Amino acid sequence: MKTYSSLIINRQKVSPLLISSTLCCILLLSFRIKYTNTSYFLFLVWNLFLAGIPFLLSTYLLSISNISKTKVAFTSILWLLFLPNAPYIVTDLYHLRLSAAHLVWLDALVIFSFAGVGVLLFYISLCDMYSVWCKLITKQFAVSLIYCTCFLSGFGIYLGRFLRYNSWEILSNPIPLLQDCLAFFLAPKTHSDFWAFTLVTGCVLSVGFYAFKKIMITTK
Repeated sequence: MKTYSSLIINRQKVSPLLISSTLCCILLLSFRIKYTNTSYFLFLVWNLFLAGIPFLLSTYLLSISNISKTKVAFTSILWLLFLPNAPYIVTDLYHLRLSAAHLVWLDALVIFSFAGVGVLLFYISLCDMYSVWCKLITKQFAVSLIYCTCFLSGFGIYLGRFLRYNSWEILSNPIPLLQDCLAFFLAPKTHSDFWAFTLVTGCVLSVGFYAFKKIMITTK
């Protein structure tokens, strides 16, 4: 029977993939900047940096053999706050509406390349946390947490894309953030777009994790 240990990503294989993919993104963006004489898509570099934070946090937890539940819980909360930044990059396709007709192909390639790395970081980090949690709790509970995380990520992506909140505003600007979040639950019919986005995105991310997990098990 497969155990959680079969889902631990081999960093010797993953690290070169992530590094080379990131370099390809940077080179493609550099070409776009040179070709258009504009630096409009530089924000993608920052978004990819934010996407790497949860990956670094999960890698840190995975590297520790004996770790307390308190440290895992605290790091998991911090990880969850930054995790939506990884799949969030996919929504940067929104900016294609501002692209000139003759540049749509190039802009789409740039965004898709960054989004691809972001999604890869997201699923690797999810698998890492699944492995960490399985050391402390039951496998079934860990699976439930992972799928809840997928829907919470959809929640976070909506807050970032449409309400323009950042991960750190839960500390720097908590009152307006809390008020907006409560409004979603107190008046759900008024915020049907939020619920549709969160549920659909959560389902897509959940299916993606299931597929990614199966691939990692079969290719172990």
